[in-house]
Amino acid sequence: MKRIVGLLVLGLLAVLPVPAQAQGEQTKQYVADAKTKIDVMGEWAHPDDDTSFIGPCGVWHQLYGVKCGVIMVTRGEGGGNAAGTELGPALGLRRENEDRVAHYRSGTIDIFNLDRIDFFYNQSAPLTQYFWDEQETLRRVTRVIRETQPEVYIGFTPTLAAGHGNHQQAGRLIWEGVLAAADPNMFPEQLKGPHALSTWQVKKVFSGGSTAGTGGTTTAANCTTGFTPSGLDPVAGVWTGYNSPYTWPAGNSQGQPAGTPKIWQQVADEGRAAYPTQSRVMYKGVSAPGCPRFGMTESFVPFQPNSSPAAGRDDAILFGATKPDPGGLPLGTLEYLTFSRFYNVAGEPFQATLHLRGKLAKGNVQLTVPAGWTTDGPKPVKEGSSADVTFTVTPAATAPVDQNAKISALYTTKRATGYTDNVVRIVSAAEGRFQRWGNWQEYDQWLQTTAPQADRLGRSQAIQSMGIGQTIDVPVVVHNWSSKQQTGAVSLDLPANFSVDANNKPYDVAPGADVTVTFKLTNTDTTLPAQQNVALPIRTSYAGGVGTETLTLTLVPTTVIPQASPVVDGKAAPGEYPGPTLDLGRIWQGASGCTGVDDCGVSSTGEGSTAKVSWSDDALYFFIHIRDDYQSYAVTPAECVGHWQADSVEILLDPRGTASQSLKDTANTFKLGIFPFTQSGGPCWERDADNHQGYSSGALDTGNAPGVQVASTAQWVGSNQTTVPHAYAGGGYDLEVKIPLADLPAAVDPNHLGLNITPYDNDDTSAPGTTTLRHIDMSTRLGWSALGSVQSDPYRWGIATLPGYTPPAGRPTTPAPPDVSNPNLNGALSPQTIAQSARNGVPISGRVPTEDLKIVSAGVTGSGVQLVTSSKGTGTARAFLTSGELAAIPVWTTSCTSDPAPDYGFTPCAITDGATPPWSPDMSGHLVQQATQAVTPGVQHWTIPLTAAQRRQLQDRGHLLVSYETTKNEVQAFDINVGR
Repeated sequence: MKRIVGLLVLGLLAVLPVPAQAQGEQTKQYVADAKTKIDVMGEWAHPDDDTSFIGPCGVWHQLYGVKCGVIMVTRGEGGGNAAGTELGPALGLRRENEDRVAHYRSGTIDIFNLDRIDFFYNQSAPLTQYFWDEQETLRRVTRVIRETQPEVYIGFTPTLAAGHGNHQQAGRLIWEGVLAAADPNMFPEQLKGPHALSTWQVKKVFSGGSTAGTGGTTTAANCTTGFTPSGLDPVAGVWTGYNSPYTWPAGNSQGQPAGTPKIWQQVADEGRAAYPTQSRVMYKGVSAPGCPRFGMTESFVPFQPNSSPAAGRDDAILFGATKPDPGGLPLGTLEYLTFSRFYNVAGEPFQATLHLRGKLAKGNVQLTVPAGWTTDGPKPVKEGSSADVTFTVTPAATAPVDQNAKISALYTTKRATGYTDNVVRIVSAAEGRFQRWGNWQEYDQWLQTTAPQADRLGRSQAIQSMGIGQTIDVPVVVHNWSSKQQTGAVSLDLPANFSVDANNKPYDVAPGADVTVTFKLTNTDTTLPAQQNVALPIRTSYAGGVGTETLTLTLVPTTVIPQASPVVDGKAAPGEYPGPTLDLGRIWQGASGCTGVDDCGVSSTGEGSTAKVSWSDDALYFFIHIRDDYQSYAVTPAECVGHWQADSVEILLDPRGTASQSLKDTANTFKLGIFPFTQSGGPCWERDADNHQGYSSGALDTGNAPGVQVASTAQWVGSNQTTVPHAYAGGGYDLEVKIPLADLPAAVDPNHLGLNITPYDNDDTSAPGTTTLRHIDMSTRLGWSALGSVQSDPYRWGIATLPGYTPPAGRPTTPAPPDVSNPNLNGALSPQTIAQSARNGVPISGRVPTEDLKIVSAGVTGSGVQLVTSSKGTGTARAFLTSGELAAIPVWTTSCTSDPAPDYGFTPCAITDGATPPWSPDMSGHLVQQATQAVTPGVQHWTIPLTAAQRRQLQDRGHLLVSYETTKNEVQAFDINVGR
């Protein structure tokens, strides 16, 4: 498995890679060696998602010898770049380094990038699965787990509460990866052959657990001592006030004594800011100690409950995993509870089974259940290697519904004890739930079919939207969880300005069955209320009680778009826009960024940001008036993407009004981001986070929005310096826009066009102490339908009708597959990834390893590096010559003269410190040369030419890094020292 390459420099003998398991040895148990083994693994979707890991890993590494690693699904290539011009794969290379820099000082040097595409902000796990190739991503996660054999796994929740769909899916991959890695039926090809791995059981999972509670401290070690969780998830914490090995340099701006240690929280906060491309700025504060806590959602080993003093220790998260549990059971003992069913009814029994594996001594097991519940036991455990002890548990007849309940088990022997717990949920005998749709329905199906153990985190919320003044169906599904026939009625508690076709409706449902009752709900508002979200309680009566669920109903604005004949000249002539005026002055994000009554779409006279819309022939026309008091940074043509990083307006169109229902969200829509001015003078526009994102105007136009026309009254003030007045002439600007409906991904439904218009307002974005505006996200966001994250939620856009419009015959009603334009970085093109793979033996990107390529010799000559390779097959080899410290290339400049490694330039000594050193095209000077070679069977000789200056540069820790990809997508990595 290892690809540990011997050093071959100027004639030294090569030590070629040797597989960890030769053919015929695949039945042997694979055990990760010290270079590969990870103790605590985190998994996240994008660089900077993982920064909560920095401080804890630093403490665990320093005090307990724990090795942390990170699985990073993407490199963040789909975002903007606030620090340079790199986009797509080039941005991924830079962001990978930022993430490595952030974690490097904590001892987390293994970051396993999976090379999945980072496409755009969304709130759909199914859309993420579509772009990530769900099974291939899970295959790669499983390989990394099996190869590194982590004991503890930490990351996002898999629930919709994670927000970003990439975050949701990364959370799901934790639950799915833990299951798959332990299952010999999942990806069995990884368990045989010359690179055979073994199944692996992660011991503890922290994904989606609650850390709320009372007690504990942030001012002393063992900071979770005395902490009482408010929920049922066990909580482990770690104090970040310990001194780290890193010291304050002389002259630091924070005024700290030179040579004194930084605490780990300081190191963590500096690392958290180490992402300049993502609008972060250098951390210049002084940190107070913290106590990061993690809620455990799954454990296969004994642990300490929070009622135990030992649970307050800073190493409690490691108990039973990398350290023996204080109860005394041998390290490696498995102990966990399962139930015959998770959803249970008060008074009806179910089974609970304690599973024990390991070197078991004679003893007994006792369950502890909530007050009023009953169970049998204690029950004996015989000496041996495994035991499954089953109990019958009966909830109290008065057990509260819609709550989780904890059941714990204590295994006791003569010399040791082992504690574990798990939860079940008590539900109504007849439970009425609003009929889920879209992402909410899909999430509940995932729980049911893929990861039922994640049910403890809760099912999806009840969510729906409707236009003001409209009528919709409200279907309620009644499920009978009990063993008896259930009858009763369902009713809705109506808020103001709503009516319903019946006050209540009856149901009759057999055990285990469903029945649906449907209400006709009508809204009687005539204007959009200030609060767009309203609560609609659903009550389901049954013999013995009433169950309640609350539907969150979003009211969205509606409009009629009339036919007219506008001319795109930046003026609204009489008769061009006879329809209603749309109010764009409602803020949905960033309200604190507004600087006065004439900013952020509002004004003291009430003349705020507005829009009017008409249609003509086969196009929509928009006249948009924006109220704004400060002109933001002016973009270059290459920066005419990421509209939220400068003053802009986005027009959002869902042609069928069904994008959310189809699980594609904005990937089935058209979204046009318009910059009203640029450094070239006129406006530019682009499509973002939609069916075909990318440049849409000027020399970089990708042809994704043909026929769009934009006229803007905004005139650039001519400078991005704040020393120049930046007021808009007239207090704002006007845009007139034509969008051909043929540009939309499907034919428009004239009775239900999803529509929103969202202005973005950026003001003075200069860094403290400077006078230069930056291309950086500091926006206040407004809209016609103004709700948080509305840019990603078509179901919360307004609804428009187009009387008299008929789409051309033959125009498809189903959108084409989405095109995200920018590809992701291939790890075989990343020198940092190649170096890591060669060092720890885990294949690049978690792909299938190969040993086909051999480097017979490699050496530096007067003309360059001479390579001789031998291969069994065909593929592509890529060579990268690097110098200096490659593992963590500094992301900030600093004037501190005594701030060398290992502090890596994180400390300022002047107010002007914190600029970003140049990155492209040579990774801040660390990439000396590179070459690509087509590999064919047999021996090949190839040369990487070098200048004299490049040869001298290699004398500073020079390395030859080689990646190899076969035509079957197998990978290999080499690292050869070519420095003197």
